Amino acid sequence: MARAIFQFPSDFLWGTATADHQVEGQSNDSWTYWENLQNNKVYQNQRAGLACDWWGGRWREDFERMSYLGHNTHRLSIAWSRIQPDAHSVDDSAIATYREWFQDLQTRNIRPMVTLHHFTNPMWFEEEGGWLSSKSVERFVRWAEIAVDAFGDYVDFWCTFNEPMVYVAQAYLVGFFYPGQRSLRKMFKAIEHILRAHAGAYQIIKAKQPQAQIGLAKHIVIFESIWPHFINQIPVRLIHQGFNMAVPRALASGELKMPLQRKIVIPELGGTYDYVGLNYYQRYKGGFSPMHPQTLFLTQKHGPDAPPAPEQWGEIYPQGLQKAVGWVWNTLRKPIYITETGAPATNDEIRQWYIIMILIRIWRVINGNIPIKGIYYWTLLDNFEWIAAYNPEFRFGLYEVDFETQVRTLRPSGALFRDITLANAITSEIIEHHAPQFYEGLFPGEAGLQSVKFT
Repeated sequence: MARAIFQFPSDFLWGTATADHQVEGQSNDSWTYWENLQNNKVYQNQRAGLACDWWGGRWREDFERMSYLGHNTHRLSIAWSRIQPDAHSVDDSAIATYREWFQDLQTRNIRPMVTLHHFTNPMWFEEEGGWLSSKSVERFVRWAEIAVDAFGDYVDFWCTFNEPMVYVAQAYLVGFFYPGQRSLRKMFKAIEHILRAHAGAYQIIKAKQPQAQIGLAKHIVIFESIWPHFINQIPVRLIHQGFNMAVPRALASGELKMPLQRKIVIPELGGTYDYVGLNYYQRYKGGFSPMHPQTLFLTQKHGPDAPPAPEQWGEIYPQGLQKAVGWVWNTLRKPIYITETGAPATNDEIRQWYIIMILIRIWRVINGNIPIKGIYYWTLLDNFEWIAAYNPEFRFGLYEVDFETQVRTLRPSGALFRDITLANAITSEIIEHHAPQFYEGLFPGEAGLQSVKFT
């Protein structure tokens, strides 16, 4: 057998990502309120409940799992609703809990990237009007100031917002997230306020912590039309321009240009990023359809060799990473972190394949002199997946979780990711040991990769 190695840079960051509502449990945020409405927007009207029980103390065992996996970083979010139970007070006990987490990560030499907003808000903020309110920007900037004051001695790596376009589309356009609005105008207003809030947060953190690295996590989807006629491609292109490119271009220029909307100039926004966070998962290949809001109004047609994926997820498509990286690199020209990537699968072989394919594409991009500095695999362990809740088709974790017992079990994909992390490389020996079914397609060359079939 041929022997070869895909070696990563010596300072490459290896880790996973989590979000507060999805793992902590016992939450008191806007998503908790949304779940309690029992409005059939969430899979089987399930509630997050204990989730992975981090707030109950199981973070300790899961941080130990990060160490076992060899990780030197972890991306997590902190709950605004816990730390600011109302607009004018701060919960010192919640701050103390998170400080204990950060201290533990520091002793493990795991660098935290801390996200300030991952799809949830305090209910007092929502009652003021949420992201449609004129107060929203100053409220979020104050939240950022509280966070940097409370945790700045442990944290200098900040992500202001996770997937802002996903959030505003789900909350204000298609109505699957709280507050369940369906208005293009409201979506535009919300994204404007979020970008203004990002700029303000960037400035306040930099003023207090000049060495901090600050950015946001932008979800990029590959959109392709199944119909060649240019008229059929117009809606797909408009979705790409709005969903994928409007936020990166606004960060670069200080001008928000959304399709069907007048340009909004935000002078303080331009250049407010020290790195680019890229969340990448899938391809939506189809035609425009108003009847498919969950997939951004596109019907779905998967490639003939695509692995099975949950309905509404799109096509599991690691092959598109280089294209997504190219879009953000050509626009923003700052170091890139893959702040999320992963595959929902009941068959762990799909997850193994995805990990190998995405890492090889990251390696290729790095060797093309585009600075990808690290990966945060989604996710460490199965958790509450928003509107998919605990649907078994939406399990991403390197660790399987039994939510009845809270028992965690390392998946074969987790063992594979661990050995790659510890080696800082994909080696032929690692593939031969963990995923021999993919060996011939990887060493040497790429022949055979597309012939892998999943059931």
